[in-house]
Amino acid sequence: NLQDNTEFMLETFFQNPTQQTLVKYDQIVTKINNLDATFSSLSDEQLQDHTRLLRTSLQTGEKTTDQILIESFALIREATSRVLGIRHFDVQLIGGLILNEGKIAEMKTGEGKTLTITLAAYLNALHGKGVHIVTVNDYLAKRDSQEMGEIYNFLGLTSGYINNDQDDTQRKQNYNCDITYATN
Repeated sequence: NLQDNTEFMLETFFQNPTQQTLVKYDQIVTKINNLDATFSSLSDEQLQDHTRLLRTSLQTGEKTTDQILIESFALIREATSRVLGIRHFDVQLIGGLILNEGKIAEMKTGEGKTLTITLAAYLNALHGKGVHIVTVNDYLAKRDSQEMGEIYNFLGLTSGYINNDQDDTQRKQNYNCDITYATN
C-alpha cells in the first residue's frame, strides 16, 4: 500500500535522534539473539576456542572491535548462562552496547548493572590491554570480580580486584589481569 509505505518512510526519516539510536540498538540485539542457537550448540571447549579466535583476530588487526561485537556479546551471554545459570536480557544487551560506545547507561538497582558490564568488559578485554571497571566500594569490587570472574575465567580471561587492604604486589598482580575491578 503506497500510503502505508509513505507514512513509514516519513516516520523513519523524521525520527528524533533517540528513536534512531534505539532502532539501531534493536537491530543489533536482534542479530545477537539470532546467534543464540549457534552458540548454545557449541561445547564448552568450542566456546573457549572461540574466545581465542576472537582475541587473535583483534590482536592481529584482522578484525575490529565493531566487527566482532555481535559474536562476542552472544558468546558471553551463552557463557553466562552456562556458568551462572542466568541470561542477559535484551535491555542489558542495549546497556552493554551503550557502555561499549563510551556512553553512560543509567540503570536502577536490580536491573543488572553487574551483568551488563560483562558484555563491554569481555569485548574490550580481548584486545589484551586490560579493562578497568570502577565500582563504588571495596566490597563490590571484590564481589563482582569473583562472581563475574567465573564467566571470564571460563572463557580464558583473568579477572582481579583492587582493595584498600592489598599490598603493592597484590595490586600489581590484579592490575595485570584482563579485567580489573576497583573503586574510584
